[in-house]
Amino acid sequence: MTAEQLKKLLSQVKNGKVTIDEAIAKLRHLPFEDLGFAHVDHHRQLRCGFPEVIYCPGKTTDQIVKIFESLAEKGNNVLATRAEEAVFEALVGTNKFPNIRYEKSAKAIVLEQKKIKPSKSVIPIVTAGTADLPVAAEAKVTAEIMGQRTEIIPDVGVAGLHRLLGHMEQLRNANVIIVIAGMEGALASVVGGLVSCPVIAVPTSIGTGASFGGISALLTMLNSCAAGVTVVNIDNGFSAAVAATLINKRIEAGK
Repeated sequence: MTAEQLKKLLSQVKNGKVTIDEAIAKLRHLPFEDLGFAHVDHHRQLRCGFPEVIYCPGKTTDQIVKIFESLAEKGNNVLATRAEEAVFEALVGTNKFPNIRYEKSAKAIVLEQKKIKPSKSVIPIVTAGTADLPVAAEAKVTAEIMGQRTEIIPDVGVAGLHRLLGHMEQLRNANVIIVIAGMEGALASVVGGLVSCPVIAVPTSIGTGASFGGISALLTMLNSCAAGVTVVNIDNGFSAAVAATLINKRIEAGK
């Protein structure tokens, strides 16, 4: 959309020829910024409720810095996932982001420029083992920058189910739960059989040879006999957090 087209649309809103909702619908898919190597989607906030997130693997440090700068210039909060510390140091070196921070356990870079209003309810993030915590950290950082309160409940896997039972009050009060497990991935089915809310299962690549880098846990979760369990990809704490956030926001908004 050109500047002239935008002026025309705003004039139509001002004159009452176009309603505000109609104008939002026209703007919903525009604009994007062409950086030559990336088309930065500046209207994802309008369409999806949160700005574009930078997935760092496969990109050069220079590309990540330029995308980060482009997103930050709009005044939104910015999240970069799977980021190495060298990328964070490069961003710090620009002296443009005084509030930037690096979440080492999650390998995430976070820039908060807009005040985040936290959700009323808490999203529990449950892990089968301590080794699953990096995936839980990614889910936590993602959900929290999207305005969700979270609580990590670590190391409550099926090898000692009594540990999980000590947290049933938090789980039963939740609108949605994230369950993260490697090995055979059975914890998601167990939690799904104990609660009345959706469970988002995250298989992790933690496990010995026959776990096949998380495929064993993935297949177990996909074949869960507990109704209400849905599954994201291996080690994908980010997608689990986005899905949980969308569910929780709709519930809290009464939609």
